Amino acid sequence: MDTALTLTTDMELVLGLVGFTMAMFLFERVRADVVALVVLVVLGLTGLVPREDLFGGFAGNAVMSIIATMILGAGLDRTGALNRLAGWLLRRANGVESRLLLFTSAAAGVTSSVMQNPAVMSLFLPVASRLSSRTGLTLSRMLLPLAAAIVMGGGLTMVGNSPLILLNDLLVAANANLPSGAAALEPLNMFAPMPIGLALLALSLAYFHFFAGNRLREDGGDAVTPARTQSYFSRAYGIEGDVYELTVTADSPLVGMSVGDAEALHGAPLLLALRTGEESRLSPPADTRIWVGSVLGMMGPREQVADFAQNQFLRLSARLRTFADLFNPSRAGISEAVVPPTSRFIGKTSAQLRLRKQDGISLLAINRDKQVLRDDVRSTPLRAGDMLVLHSIWTDLAQAAKGKDFVVVTDYPKDEQRPHKFKIAMAIFAGSMLLALSTRIPVPIALMTGVAAMLVAGVLHVDEAYAAISWKTVFLMACLIPLGWAMDSSGAAAWLAGHTLEQLPDGFPLWLLQVLIGLLTTAFSLAISHVGATIIMVPIAINVALAAGGNPTAFALIVALSASNNLMTASNPVMSMITGPANYGARDMWRVGGPLSLLYLLVIVAVINLLY
Repeated sequence: MDTALTLTTDMELVLGLVGFTMAMFLFERVRADVVALVVLVVLGLTGLVPREDLFGGFAGNAVMSIIATMILGAGLDRTGALNRLAGWLLRRANGVESRLLLFTSAAAGVTSSVMQNPAVMSLFLPVASRLSSRTGLTLSRMLLPLAAAIVMGGGLTMVGNSPLILLNDLLVAANANLPSGAAALEPLNMFAPMPIGLALLALSLAYFHFFAGNRLREDGGDAVTPARTQSYFSRAYGIEGDVYELTVTADSPLVGMSVGDAEALHGAPLLLALRTGEESRLSPPADTRIWVGSVLGMMGPREQVADFAQNQFLRLSARLRTFADLFNPSRAGISEAVVPPTSRFIGKTSAQLRLRKQDGISLLAINRDKQVLRDDVRSTPLRAGDMLVLHSIWTDLAQAAKGKDFVVVTDYPKDEQRPHKFKIAMAIFAGSMLLALSTRIPVPIALMTGVAAMLVAGVLHVDEAYAAISWKTVFLMACLIPLGWAMDSSGAAAWLAGHTLEQLPDGFPLWLLQVLIGLLTTAFSLAISHVGATIIMVPIAINVALAAGGNPTAFALIVALSASNNLMTASNPVMSMITGPANYGARDMWRVGGPLSLLYLLVIVAVINLLY
């Protein structure tokens, strides 16, 4: 390869776009998908990507594959497959903590080979909660091994995570710009990375079983189940006491007052329910008026509730009459949910989201960076990783959770399940995997065959399939793919590769060069997400390999696997989902995840060099 390439205007434009993308992703002033759209538009306006190809990312194999894996995962969840898995794990572990951690992490890792990592974490959070509630093993000791196994298990197949799904499209696109005489790059088959994934998963299981187990804290929140909410929330959030009914008398100053104003009164207990006339409801909207004869359902210590009733001229009932059915633990209760990085809740307050009015959900407290926020939570802007303490009817909670704006950690009675479709769903899933293994049928077609079969068989309804797709992830990927094409076609990737190699001494070992590329990709993924890091680094890695006499496919595979090598920060969607439930701090993540990330990189370089 010619390492003396001249820096052209097109190269400068592409490198400028890369720098802009990295800066915007790093400072997070604008949503990532909006940044990706801006990059796509600039590529079209400048002609860096032919306009007839500009929107090709939306129809690419990578996008179709990621959509299919999301829907297939939702189909398995709808049949109760994860509930069955939790029961099986409990039976096999026989109450032994180390065995339970090992089996649960292995199951999560294998599951992540055919589903997107955040989706697997969403499915396994309630499983971990259930196992914790039954065994007494704290979530702080369960979730980090679980998350690490999910990240590692994503390397078992080419559809296990977004970087690997993208890789084949990037390899095929690179063929158009290979130097003369270079062999064309072939797409990898479905299970090509399996030896690497098995080595990574074994590393994760061994690391926590033999080495890092004593580094995991014993403290942290216990699992939350409907039967244990009062004792749990008393310890974790200071939310204690029982639910009482208070009837509004004609002399009460609350008459004509809104629910929001009543909640703001000094010494007011938590207002969870309201009955006015013939209508009873949990989580009444803040603008609902209180009238004579209204019944308030309030939670708190008896002394606090009695003082409030006396001060506000309310009649305190000795037992629940009006709300006995509403507060039945099988129908309603307190739950915990974590805000994922893709949530539309981020930056908005509970009042702006109108959780009570639109979803029937009361926000009681926020657990943020080991600090519990209870005062004025309705006006507190939410952040990614926040743990929300909610009170609601379970069906309302399940309906709201479908929007993917929060992930419920509590094990609670959910919406319609179809356990009678379990065998059909598993057969369809197995069939689609076998089709994907065939070299005659492309992976996206094989996976979409499974999606179509699940819809026809009634495992999922079509609206449920649409709801299972994270459109933000899809849009981000489709808009950034042309940036990778521009890096290659403009010569920017070759220019960077050539000038990088010029700075290295003669005889620099290929394996050490691979380690450096892996480290650079990991650093990029911390700043610009694993998708952005893959799209930018794969063309560079291919050109570096060609210039150094290495195997381009091996170098590209190192990039795709290194892009997911983030076990230390909440910028990894999987890691951000566990910080709240397990109450992890930055020190916990770096102390345990840092050494594992370094071992991860060394393992993938070693195994890839054995294979290629």
